[in-house]
Amino acid sequence: MTASSLIHRPLSIALALLAALPACSEDNELSSKSSSDTGYGGSEADGDADNDNDADADSGGSETEDPYFKLPPAGTDSYVFVANPDRDTVTRIQVPELLVDTRDVGAMPTQVQTTADYMRAVTLNEGSDDISIIDAELFTVDTVEIRDNFNAMSLSTDGKWAAAWYNPDAESSASSGGIQTFNEVSFVNLDTKVHTPMVVGFNPRGIRWSADGTLAVVVSDASLAVIDLAAATLSPQLVPIADDVVNAPAAEEVELSPDSNWAFVRQYGTNEIVLVDLHALTSDLLEVGDNPTDLDLSPDGTEVAVMARDAHELWIFDAVDPLADPRIVSTPEDTAYGSVLFAGDGGQAVLYTNASRVSQFATWNTTTDVITDHSLVKPVSSMAASPTGGSLLVFHTEDDASDADTTSQFYGEWALTLVDLDDFRQNPILLPNEPSGYSVTTDGKYGFYLLEGFNFLEVLDFETMLPEEIALKSPPVFVGTLPETDIAFASQENDLGRISFYTADQGSLDTITGFELNSQIDHEE
Repeated sequence: MTASSLIHRPLSIALALLAALPACSEDNELSSKSSSDTGYGGSEADGDADNDNDADADSGGSETEDPYFKLPPAGTDSYVFVANPDRDTVTRIQVPELLVDTRDVGAMPTQVQTTADYMRAVTLNEGSDDISIIDAELFTVDTVEIRDNFNAMSLSTDGKWAAAWYNPDAESSASSGGIQTFNEVSFVNLDTKVHTPMVVGFNPRGIRWSADGTLAVVVSDASLAVIDLAAATLSPQLVPIADDVVNAPAAEEVELSPDSNWAFVRQYGTNEIVLVDLHALTSDLLEVGDNPTDLDLSPDGTEVAVMARDAHELWIFDAVDPLADPRIVSTPEDTAYGSVLFAGDGGQAVLYTNASRVSQFATWNTTTDVITDHSLVKPVSSMAASPTGGSLLVFHTEDDASDADTTSQFYGEWALTLVDLDDFRQNPILLPNEPSGYSVTTDGKYGFYLLEGFNFLEVLDFETMLPEEIALKSPPVFVGTLPETDIAFASQENDLGRISFYTADQGSLDTITGFELNSQIDHEE
């Protein structure tokens, strides 16, 4: 999944229009699913001890997926870009040399993202209603005006387009005043710097970009707006995905087939998924089992898996020929698994739920369709698979299952568990507080996470399954990794800006304090 995608990575459309999660490239992210306090139709986080509903019941709200932190720095293989909203600047840090430079951009840059080819960084400047396009190598800046009062941005998979819109579910850091519309999107060609505004469906939730860079699909609850990016003049073609435009069911997940022919839409509270022909601009309903709560494209792009939680079934559709009869796989009846997470090349997937307090997960062999249950020390909050598929990282809820052992070291505590997906060894780790962010190296060797209120970078060695703590100078707010390296970076609270770089193989830590005022580098072992 890409950082500019709606799902996974982030996630359900209401939450993840990760459009807003661009810190690292797809290969630099954990493939993950997590719980959140927000979302359509109620979230699993609502099923706590104070809720009148039975948290261990099979029924519940949507399986939720959400990034931990939505406005991180943006990384390439050589640079980290940090937006400085209070100074209207962006700082570029060259790695591993740690050379620091700063450039002016538009007013109040609240987001910075990098293109998948690492050639550019792009900022959304909410204070001046424009975007700044930054050449990553030359560090030159071009600024293009967009429509007013937008607070969300996404970059295309080929790095040639930026799109911005207003997301009512996201924070807005500035407003130019005047009227506010809810149907507009600004497209900017990053090569020609040409801005094309357009009207799409009501309340655009996010944008999916085709893998070949030819199409953009703007997702609203009642429609998809399909834009041909190769056309001389960009124009949206609306495809309805709901009969009731006013009370349309929330479009929680959208996947595009790799051949750019189809869009698969899962809506909240319906027992079908919507299949959209992106060329004929028509839609059909595909029957699935009762209460579909998750939809995912396999890593090789050949299949679409839909988890029907209440039916205890997986429905697997051919992504090239989705109108063919699906394959249906029964899941264990005693646990209502509601989420599916593909690991590695997709030969194995993980099934779990965070809609109910269940201390277990299952593995699904996608070749034999054999499903095997595995126990855990606590219920699941979120899960992440390493890029290689060799390891699973399980973040647990603080709450316990109804049948939990009250004498357990983990009872009433935060925890995470490392799982080896080859032999299923586990290393459960007691945590002093809730995790607030995570990332992983491209080779899947190291994972990194943060803890609320603790000045540490937490390091996980997926090969040895051993944790380590690296002390930081101030509270960290985001963790990321540079693609194709073993280097993690942690941005931290500091009035003048502070970021630390940890080289895992060497065990060395370098910290830069003061991005714009005589930046000082501290070398630590």
